[in-house]
Amino acid sequence: MLNRRNFIRNTAITTLATLSIPELVTTTFAAEKVKKIQLQKDDIILFQGDSITDWGRNHTETKPNNTSMLGSGYTLIAATHLLTQYPKNKFQIYNRGVSGNKVFQLAERWDAECLNFKPNVLSIMVGVNDFWHTLTNGYTGTINTYRDDYKKLIDRTKQALPDVKLILGEPFLAKGVRPEEKNWYPKFNEYRLVAREVADTYHATFIPYQSIMDDAQKLVPGTYWTSDGVHPTVAGAGLMAQAWLETVKA
Repeated sequence: MLNRRNFIRNTAITTLATLSIPELVTTTFAAEKVKKIQLQKDDIILFQGDSITDWGRNHTETKPNNTSMLGSGYTLIAATHLLTQYPKNKFQIYNRGVSGNKVFQLAERWDAECLNFKPNVLSIMVGVNDFWHTLTNGYTGTINTYRDDYKKLIDRTKQALPDVKLILGEPFLAKGVRPEEKNWYPKFNEYRLVAREVADTYHATFIPYQSIMDDAQKLVPGTYWTSDGVHPTVAGAGLMAQAWLETVKA
């Protein structure tokens, strides 16, 4: 029985290793049963989150579809695809991620940098700092703080924008990159589960970034995808963008 299990596992890994990145993402999404959302003409698409989303954007730039405003990470890659593939849809795409943000900090700027945009599609990638800063920055928030803050933020959003389509990204850690990785587990898994719980509660589309990263690391090590286990390299940004694009159809 053990030999049979090892055979099945090794066969699955071998099969995975032959996939392209788009195929890898599609396979992971099929296993996770990720639902897609339909984009419409003239949609306003807003990316929100922390440094993974911010990724060097110009915070003073206000016009949509602007390269410096979108930053140099997965948001730019995803936006580039949408704008080149669907020019007649006239999407307006914004990035308002801020490095270091936790959920309560998103809430502090939510009116000006989310609700006032009246997005039709809102993508949020947040949670890693809500945990990470408890280890490094003296932050005293707990898993319950994260859950309560996140749900309050979505409640507030849905009250103001009842028809908004939500995409929530899972906080992730590429394994084998950070020396202190052992300090992250098992606690960090709770934050991942809460992000999924919030997505389920509000019928949002959920991007299982940890599963995607885990599968990608079966191809090449985590240092190929991230610089520090959290922040994506160029390849990692492309991987994240491919996953994000897998959640939408136009």
